Amino acid sequence: MQYTRLGTTGLEVSRICLGCMSYGEPSQGTHPWSLDEQASRPFFAQALDAGINFFDTANVYSLGSSEEYLGRALTELGVPRDEVVIATKVRGRMRPGPNGEGLSRVAIMTAVDDSLRRLGTDYIDLYQIHRWDHRTPIAETMEALNDVVRAGKVRYLGASSMWAWQFATAQHVADTNGWSRFVSMQNHYNLLNREEEREMLPLCADQGVGVIPWSPLARGHLTRPWASTTDRTATDDFGRTLYGTVDCDAEIVERVAQVASNRGVPMATIALAWVLQHPQVSAPIIGATKPHHIADAVAALDIELSDDEVTLLTEAYMPHPVVGFI
Repeated sequence: MQYTRLGTTGLEVSRICLGCMSYGEPSQGTHPWSLDEQASRPFFAQALDAGINFFDTANVYSLGSSEEYLGRALTELGVPRDEVVIATKVRGRMRPGPNGEGLSRVAIMTAVDDSLRRLGTDYIDLYQIHRWDHRTPIAETMEALNDVVRAGKVRYLGASSMWAWQFATAQHVADTNGWSRFVSMQNHYNLLNREEEREMLPLCADQGVGVIPWSPLARGHLTRPWASTTDRTATDDFGRTLYGTVDCDAEIVERVAQVASNRGVPMATIALAWVLQHPQVSAPIIGATKPHHIADAVAALDIELSDDEVTLLTEAYMPHPVVGFI
């Protein structure tokens, strides 16, 4: 395993982050394809054995049960708390009625305590806002986030997919008031959607912000022939909004398959190696529901793509609609 600093912070994270959206009670929330606790436990153990110390979840994943699974797994596997980096998120609706979602002060103060309880820990290493809250002034959000840092409940703050101007505004508000700023951006970035190269990635480079992309394998599309389907694709309504909207997508997947075949490695390894080569990317977030998923991801760390391979993988790309947060 390789390790790196998260942006310009002193926090060391593995270059592969295990995303925990796939782990949670299937009957809760919007992920009926998620793995229950017994089925998910081996993946936490495999990740730890591979040297992964970075785990990402969210309060809204399977309505909190993903956080519970992660917390219990780390405890029962005997992992010292200071040897892992736990990241979670806040904004999604956790209960009906007023203040049950969002990034208001009351929502954040309630949500952070609930996440700490579910995770079974005294602090969260990286607390991320799960998209922008258009109904709450950003100053209210940033002040509340600063307060949970000062209270010792959170070590670092992060953000996720939004417009670059929104991210710049949030950082400016924090800097102006002497509050904790965001140290990471969890955005949508892979070979099928590279729109973040226009503004967000340059902004993160300028601001010293670490990038931890979600869906680096394009919801699995970059790991198999374009026309193939899985049980998840049949029920993943959100995923269907992300890909297949531009003609070049299928061509890019074919080129990933070509490079993978030439090297004798899985397609996932090539697609992830391409994401890892971007200098601003600290650690892509991978999902794992089969044992080889983690092994394929870790293998990407040893792949150095040639200039010709990078050209082959990228030259067919055409502009895509912005998706994932609007």
